[in-house]
Order: sequence, then structure tokens, then C-alpha cells
Amino acid sequence: MVRSAQPGGHDGAVGDDEETRALEEPVRGPVPAATSVLRDPVVDLARVACILLVVVAHLLMVGAGLDPSGRIVLSRPVEEQPWFVAATWVGQVMPLFFALGGFTAATSWRRRRALGDTAADFVRSRTLRLAAPALPLFAVVTTALVIATFAGADPALRDTIAAGIGVPLWFLAAYLLVQCLVPWLLALHERAPRGTLVALAAAAAIVDLARFATGSREVGLIDLLFVGAFVQQLGFWYADGWFGRRSRLQLAAIAVAAYALAWLGVVAGWHAPNMLTNLDPPTVSLMLLGIAQMSLLTLFHPALGRLMASRSVRAAVSFVASRALTLYLWHMPVIVVVAGATLLLPGLAPAPTDAAWWLGRPAVFALVLVVVWLISSPLARFERFVEAAPAGSRAPSTAAILVAAVLALVPLLGVILRSLDLALAAAGTVLLTAAVVLDRARPARTR
Repeated sequence: MVRSAQPGGHDGAVGDDEETRALEEPVRGPVPAATSVLRDPVVDLARVACILLVVVAHLLMVGAGLDPSGRIVLSRPVEEQPWFVAATWVGQVMPLFFALGGFTAATSWRRRRALGDTAADFVRSRTLRLAAPALPLFAVVTTALVIATFAGADPALRDTIAAGIGVPLWFLAAYLLVQCLVPWLLALHERAPRGTLVALAAAAAIVDLARFATGSREVGLIDLLFVGAFVQQLGFWYADGWFGRRSRLQLAAIAVAAYALAWLGVVAGWHAPNMLTNLDPPTVSLMLLGIAQMSLLTLFHPALGRLMASRSVRAAVSFVASRALTLYLWHMPVIVVVAGATLLLPGLAPAPTDAAWWLGRPAVFALVLVVVWLISSPLARFERFVEAAPAGSRAPSTAAILVAAVLALVPLLGVILRSLDLALAAAGTVLLTAAVVLDRARPARTR
């Protein structure tokens, strides 16, 4: 008997083609039922907005200039602004994105489970959808670093640029980890939703306290699992309609309370006031941000739903979503290349401390989007790996699927433990290639 390899189905990862097609059919409120197949276009709008906000934030963090000796000097202009720390309480959207991923993963896995898919099928689709697009990035970075090394580039500058390019991979590692666990985490949620949420919150708090007591970043990184899984659970609750059943006053009160508790953690000295700092390692404050953000998303859902009722807005969201993962993975390399190119052209590289630099950011943002879109065409095949299984082919074994997931996670987690460099980029290229090969569909056996 041949078990056919399943296509990607309704995956919750960025850039899901089925999700993009579903934007054409809006609904009027949060999906109320756990088994509903209706789409919530506000989720798509929020996810696209999150990605674009990340691109803007990274664009403002890359300042390139020349010192008196003519050497390239990199800076982070936005972090020098007096309003930056306050802005991170709004701009830190990782919790929201994880929760939205939990919503789409829950609806996807429930439907696929009803159609007979196994947990291994789901893990395979998630691994391919996230690891395959990361493969060309690792390969290109490896090639660029080899060329830069032989060209005699400044090692400090080379390593700084490589580390900056690897920043978005932090998210990919944590996201892939909790997405691969969806079949089991959702089962726990369906059995004991409150108990699961409390247990994850308690585990995250214990890790937070251990990190605070020891000062060990490595201990704190355990919360990649617990904080990420907690925020993903909020997406499960959203899919079940819990947030949608709350009144507007209740949603506002929940958001205010969550922000207040997060601020108390800052006042007590447990967490940094900069919410981007609280990302590495993850802290309980991100869980509280996730609660506040999902409450506010539901509070403003009617207005956002009316916005998504516009065909032009849906088209714009669909346009970005169709290459969202490529945009996320490649915007930093493109920002670095654009910043370097402006240094070669007189008059196009004002100092990051000048007003002209800030006034030019919208044009640079548009240029980055255009360049990423241009390079997305040859990279699109890597986003379609899940759908590439020919009819009648068979899926790999469960053991191969689990090994592939581990191989994909290793280099991504490596970027968190140490900055991206030549050795890690080369190892990542090899391991991600192995993961994709293991997860590819096999030819059907013939008698």
C-alpha cells in the first residue's frame, strides 16, 4: 500500500499560498469555532503588517558611514533616539506573530487531522516550508563570506555584517520549534486549555527566575520553547473564539492589565524596559505582550475587517503575503547591500546622524521591497517545496521526518547561540540540504 505524500495544505507559515488565495473571501469577525474552515483575513493583514514593521525597524537599525580615514563604520541610528525604548512596546511584534501562527496552525492541523494526516505529515510540511527557503540564504552567505575572506575584507566588519544578516534567523528557529510541536501542543490545549496555559506560564517564569538568579543567557534560552509555546497557545484560544466572546470593555481591561504587569516586571528589575532586549533571551514580558496584542487585535477586529473588505487592500496584502517569507529572510542582506552601494556614490550616503538620512528612509524602504521582490522570482521554488510532491509519490518515513526537523533546527538554533559566521553558514547549508532531501517525497514503489 502506498501512502501518498501530502501537499502543504493550509499551513500557518509565512507565505502560505493557500492562505494567500483565501484572502479573496473575507469574514466579518474572528473565527468562532475550532473546526471552522473559514478564514480570518484580519489575521493575514496583521501578519503582513508585522513583517513590514520588522523590515522598517531593521532598516532604521542599519546606519553606514565613513570615518575620517575612509573606513566603513556601522551604527544603529534608531537606538540612539530618545523615543526608541517606548517604541519597542509597540514595535515588538514577535508575540503577536507567534500567536497568529498558532491560529493558522490550529485551523490547518484540525482540518488535516480530519482528512487522515498524521502528526509526522504536519511536521514534514512545516519543516519544508520554513527550512527550504532558508537554504539559499545560508548558501549565499557562505559564498559571500568565502569571497570576502579571500579578498582580505576587514574581519571585524565582515563578522558584523554576517551577524546582522543572521538576526532574522532567531525568529525562524523559535517559530519552527513550536510549529513542529503543534500536533501535541494542540492536543494538550484541547484536553486542558487552562491547565496547559498555566503550566507553560509557570515553566517560563521558573526559567526567567533561574536566568535572573544566575545571569546565564543560555539558561534563559530555554524559554524559546516555553514562551514561544505559551504565545502560540493564545492563537489556539483565538481559533476557539475565546477572545471573540469577550466584550470590548473586557478586551481593553485585559490589554491594560497585561501591559501593567509587564511594566511591573521592568520596575522590579526583572526585565529590560527595551522590549527588543527581552527577546534575547525571551522573558515572561513577551507572554504579557502577547496577551495584550491579541486582545487589542480582537478589539479592533471590526475596523480591520472593514478595511480588509476593500478589494485593493486585499490585493495589497495578498501581494506581500505571496513572498512574505522571502521578504523576511532576505531584507537584511538587501539592506546591507543597498547601504554599501550608497557609500560608493557621492551624495547618496548622508551620515546617519543627519536629517537627510532619516528623510531618505522611505525611498530606501521602497527600494528594498523592489529588490527583494525581484530576487523572489528565482527563490520562489524554495517556497513551493511542499507542493512539489508528484501524484502517487509516497512520504518519507516518520524517522526521516523527525531527523529532518532536528537537522533544520540545529543551524537555526546555532545562530541564536553564536552569531552567524562562515563556519555556521557552511554547516547550515549542509544540514538544511540534508533536511530538505530527507523530507522530499519518494517515488512510489512498484511491484
